[in-house]
Amino acid sequence: MASPAKTTTANAPESYKIRNTHQIRELEAQADLQTVIKSLPRELFEKNMTKAYISLVSSVVCVALGYVSLALNPFPALFPLLWVFTGTALTGFFVLAHDAGHRSFSPRRWENDLVGHVLLLPLLYPFHCWRVMHDKHHKYTNHIEEDNAWAPLRPEFFKSLPPVTQFLYAQARGYFWWLASIGHWLAIHFDPKLYREQDRKDATFSMRVVQAFALVLFPTLFYLGSVSGGILGGFWTIINFWLMPFLVYHFWMSTFTLIHHTRFDVPFYEAQQWTAVTGQLFSTIHCEFPAWVEYLCHNINVHIPHHISTSIPSYNLPKAHKEIKARWGAFIHETRFDWPLMKGIVRSCHLYNDEDGYYRAVQDLKD
Repeated sequence: MASPAKTTTANAPESYKIRNTHQIRELEAQADLQTVIKSLPRELFEKNMTKAYISLVSSVVCVALGYVSLALNPFPALFPLLWVFTGTALTGFFVLAHDAGHRSFSPRRWENDLVGHVLLLPLLYPFHCWRVMHDKHHKYTNHIEEDNAWAPLRPEFFKSLPPVTQFLYAQARGYFWWLASIGHWLAIHFDPKLYREQDRKDATFSMRVVQAFALVLFPTLFYLGSVSGGILGGFWTIINFWLMPFLVYHFWMSTFTLIHHTRFDVPFYEAQQWTAVTGQLFSTIHCEFPAWVEYLCHNINVHIPHHISTSIPSYNLPKAHKEIKARWGAFIHETRFDWPLMKGIVRSCHLYNDEDGYYRAVQDLKD
């Protein structure tokens, strides 16, 4: 199994590069992506509406518990803990909307669209905009020219950017990674021109839904807070009930999406080198998080089977991972979430190394 010891270096040692080259050749000689999919039991792809709605009710209860606790909490020192809980529970909303976006929540399109729109409202995410953009990531995982999720910039392109853009990019790939998904949310989810003509109607509809919800949400929160606390009470209510849980959600979203495909020894690929089985199986990373995170976030970090097939519902991902590990374990990467892992990524996994497809650190660039 491809699970080397942790390191903080940007440059993958030659031994890892040689090992990876042999493993990728062996994988591609044995299978394409369809071969891997067909090796999994058919029941893993079956939608179970009882399990789907148990997951949904569980998330609704946890989010409601978070908001009620924020409303009734008499101890200021407890607010950070409650923000973490509520924001993590809201991340569970996103994961179920993520299932809906992949049409793995329900067999009915209208039900997927309804669930997706409603669950993303507290996070102000336009459902169809996210769905369309996210599909491209799955189609071209770790393809250096096509992937739109954490693909590193080429050094020459990075050096051509204005200094302020270079600085912001370095921060987003560095110790402020946890804010990066906010930039992603703002940059590509609210401009209809970014979407193909066949997707633009759906995208625009989702934008309008979110805009209408925001026009109700923020004045309502401000009014409720100002009734007893004046103007400051209005602002505090928005911060307490929306902003802080929103930031916690983006911490997890940035962290999850970064870890799922970024590691010093997992390369990106040029068009002539990339294959679907290499991108989805070899270059997707399984990361173990604390049990309470996995529960609230519905197994989103059991990520390899999700990339093998987006048709596998979230409640079947753990079983699917066991099947993949038993059959294809020599070609997968697994790790555990901790600070040394994050430190290694944010210190060094910044830019694409044109020479070998691995990473370079921004600080290693020479003028």
